[in-house]
Amino acid sequence: QVQVVESGGGLVQAGGSLRLSCAASGRPFNRFAMAWFRQAPGKEREFVASISTSGASTNYADSVKGRFAISRDNAKNTVYLQMNSLKPEDTAVYYCAAMQTYVNGYASTFQASYNHWGQGTQVTVSS
Repeated sequence: QVQVVESGGGLVQAGGSLRLSCAASGRPFNRFAMAWFRQAPGKEREFVASISTSGASTNYADSVKGRFAISRDNAKNTVYLQMNSLKPEDTAVYYCAAMQTYVNGYASTFQASYNHWGQGTQVTVSS
């Protein structure tokens, strides 16, 4: 049974920073590509960032490039999303997702690729 658990959401003022964490368990963590998605009120869930099993390959949505950074610590079975220069439009529920893969260097940007999801953590950015 794979479990994915996010933490670190909260309320922050525009221009501030937050770091989200996500722990995955149940399978060897270094066989999971990991990703963050988000869903704002009234909108569909969208891709934010993804990272390959080793961390060597990352992908970002255009809307967060240069402001957000995804990283992972395989020794701690944890992936992080460092969010800087936050904007009110970043307000959303952020979901962590895991995709088991034996392909090194691959980090999908598509929701359908991920079959293990966390419950989500709320990020609210006030103006």
